[in-house]
Amino acid sequence: MTTFKEIQGRNIRSYTTNPDNPLEGQMWYNQTELKLKGVTASGAWASGAPLSTARNTIAGAGIQTAALMIGGNNPGATQKGNVEEFNGSGYSEINDLNTARSQSGAAGTTSAAVVFGGDVYPTSPRNTGATEEYSGSSWSEQNDLGTARRSLVGLGTQTASLGAGGYTTTIVTNVEEYNGSSWTAVNSLPTAKNSFGGAGIQTSALTFAGTTSPGAVATSEEYDGTNWTTGGTMNTARSGVGRGSTGTQNACLAFGGVIPPPAASNLNEQYDGTSWSVQPTLSTARREGGAAGTSIAALYSGGASPTYVAVTEEYNFTSDTITAAAWASGGVLGTARDEGGAAANAVSDAALYFGGYNGSALGITEEYNGLSWSEQNDLGTARSGRLGGAGTQTAGLCFGGNPGGALNEEYDGTSWTERGDLNTPRSQLCGVGISTAALAYGGQTTPSGLNNTEEYDGSSWTAQNTLNTARYGFSGAGLQTSALAFCGVQSPPTISNDTEEYNGTSWTSVNDMIQPAFNHGGSGAQTAALLFGGQTGTSTGGAKTSAAFGYDGTNWSTRPSMGTTRSQISGSSGTSNISAAAFGGTIPPYSTATEEFTGETTAVNIVDITTS
Repeated sequence: MTTFKEIQGRNIRSYTTNPDNPLEGQMWYNQTELKLKGVTASGAWASGAPLSTARNTIAGAGIQTAALMIGGNNPGATQKGNVEEFNGSGYSEINDLNTARSQSGAAGTTSAAVVFGGDVYPTSPRNTGATEEYSGSSWSEQNDLGTARRSLVGLGTQTASLGAGGYTTTIVTNVEEYNGSSWTAVNSLPTAKNSFGGAGIQTSALTFAGTTSPGAVATSEEYDGTNWTTGGTMNTARSGVGRGSTGTQNACLAFGGVIPPPAASNLNEQYDGTSWSVQPTLSTARREGGAAGTSIAALYSGGASPTYVAVTEEYNFTSDTITAAAWASGGVLGTARDEGGAAANAVSDAALYFGGYNGSALGITEEYNGLSWSEQNDLGTARSGRLGGAGTQTAGLCFGGNPGGALNEEYDGTSWTERGDLNTPRSQLCGVGISTAALAYGGQTTPSGLNNTEEYDGSSWTAQNTLNTARYGFSGAGLQTSALAFCGVQSPPTISNDTEEYNGTSWTSVNDMIQPAFNHGGSGAQTAALLFGGQTGTSTGGAKTSAAFGYDGTNWSTRPSMGTTRSQISGSSGTSNISAAAFGGTIPPYSTATEEFTGETTAVNIVDITTS
């Protein structure tokens, strides 16, 4: 009999608890638990950041950490030209397609993609053969498919892709190869098929599931660059599986879809080149979302279940346990309120929240320890109006607001003391930094927005270069010498998605937030910020939201949404965007809720080894 040492090259060691940084396949004896333990790999789906726009029949391309979700449609069969890029953390909008469409095929990477065919309803004729290439920045039209069609499969690379099957006025067997310039008809599929999945490259491809004239099938077909042969049969017949390549001919995944009568499916199967095996299921059953990745690291976004969704899930087969980024409920405030101020540089488990409004201006101050809030000494002057805040729980600042729009108070961990006033009285402003080096910017003196910027040195405020865009009801992040301002009310009733960076001297306009927003929360650093909650839309009548977004110093992308929809919210995270607390606000009514954000984490998957 082969021994463990002969397999792994080492003996099973004994440890008091568990070893540091164990490796996959390693086994040991835990003396404390009296158990044989080890590290093993397993597969699981975890929630990811949602799409910006919920939609169905999307074409996916790329890998799990660098994917494109292309086109699609939403209720009313409205074709979308939207393209979103996933960076491993969230989605950001990039340049739209020239031809809005759904049910197209796609192939390639985030820097070199191609999309072809699709549905352009209500344009007539409904099917298109339009082909577009993506350079990493823009889309350009190329030579059309030989046969215009929708609901086809796309796979391969930008310069060597395959378009198979689909629907014209009937389900077809057509297969075409693209060489980066033009399309050539090649040997047809053995069976006409649409609404199906695919994997692999132009010379080694796999197609599976889908709809033939009798209905959903479980068949798969392998392509060697010339001919098609029958592959393994799936365990469950279905159509509308994830749209996009999900591995290779010999190692791929098929997830989601529709099974009779019909119903959205959460099924997931893996192909090993010979046979299909059942794998962990999706959390959300849905059909025809965009897919990307491999058999051990896949991505699935959007789809219909039956309503159109923006949901993203990530599949990983690994020896690590991956916990997705998420918001979780925290301790409740002692007093429900909105429009309060927060110590901008305080970490999420040592937050400071002061002032606010719940029918009248408040002076209440509360401290958070990561579990619960406790009331402290009140502000010297009760006030509301989205107060400016800076500093930490033991060295905080509160400035601006209503009444006393220039008033500045300092908190020492016990009580508040009045300090030098702002030069420009205002409410609805933003503050960042520490108590001896704070920044106050923007705000409102009814009814106008302001672009004024002031720096605080621990005793007095000094006027600095102004924001490029006057605004109020916005949020920011960072420090006095590296700050961020985003969104807000630009000029009533216009809502902005503008973002500006401050370098300690002047403000520079940078890439816009994904959508306009105001009365939202914000926290983090200039290169690692979070925006959460608030109201969306292009005017001040916008709907309240639970959506969250992250900024990486260049672009904004989606993050998991909060559990509670609310506006006039405050937050704290220090200079991190992977750990934050959001508190207060109005739903309505005024809220006591606290939610804590934790970024994605990984830990070694240690299991007990037993006999059976």
